Amino acid sequence: MGSCFAEEIGARLQQHHFDALVNPHGILYNPISITQALHTYLDRDQYTADDLFSHGDLWHSWDHHSRFSGLQMDAVLARINAAQEAAVQRLEEADWLIITLGSAYTYTLASDNQVVGNCHKVPSSHFHKKLLSPPDAIAALDNLMHRLFFRNKKVKILFTISPVRYARDGVVENNLSKAVLIQTVHHLVNKFDRLFYFPAYELVIDDLRDYRFYKEDLVHPNELAVNYVWEHFTASCVSEEGRNLLPLVEDINRAMQHRPFNPESNQHKQFLQTYAKKTKQLMKEYPFLRLEEALAYFEGK
Repeated sequence: MGSCFAEEIGARLQQHHFDALVNPHGILYNPISITQALHTYLDRDQYTADDLFSHGDLWHSWDHHSRFSGLQMDAVLARINAAQEAAVQRLEEADWLIITLGSAYTYTLASDNQVVGNCHKVPSSHFHKKLLSPPDAIAALDNLMHRLFFRNKKVKILFTISPVRYARDGVVENNLSKAVLIQTVHHLVNKFDRLFYFPAYELVIDDLRDYRFYKEDLVHPNELAVNYVWEHFTASCVSEEGRNLLPLVEDINRAMQHRPFNPESNQHKQFLQTYAKKTKQLMKEYPFLRLEEALAYFEGK
């Protein structure tokens, strides 16, 4: 969970049918908002009408990304609490938690000093912007680590720093922010033996080192860069068994994208039966793969 780059890698995991839940609060950038979200899962919190506010004809939550916002308060709360319930269950059972920190800048409501996860296009006069110090970021995450390890005795945590350049903060300010995050993460990784670091930031910024690996906005890594990071991620963070599964899963995905000239032909029916059998075999051998949707497709359900 974390920044928009977490969504990129999370989507790749889901596309390969790993049992992954991605950003149940939506995209979050700073360490405080991410820790606050994780604390709500540990506390099994449910959101109520008092946690929402109205702006621009929509209902929003200061804790959540705008993808949860909507016209109807009840619908917004239903989406938020459904995601909350899924996150609570998953966090207690997870083998791995991947946290991608994007920015060390926080935005705090001027009215009550609450750190917000998203400003929801509310005028900037309503917020105070602050660059976290390494001690502040470390303290927040350190406390969270202790709670996580107490609740889930097996979970390991993989930290990454987003390679997205937050140009709106300024070039110098972006580098200051990333420096805080890097110092924070390495302090924690050196302290806890169940914490690890994957250098997504360094792979893009120092290894690729070129704007041709960014989208037209010169802020977000493009598909070439994401592919490069994904290749290194699977090589270093996925087991040999998992890596051997990737081409088998990709074959299933390609089969699902196949569009027959004649869906009623015996040839296509045989094709579906063959892949239904392959999918069932994979599900039997590797029950952690989420292939239910693929199986339903091949079985015509």
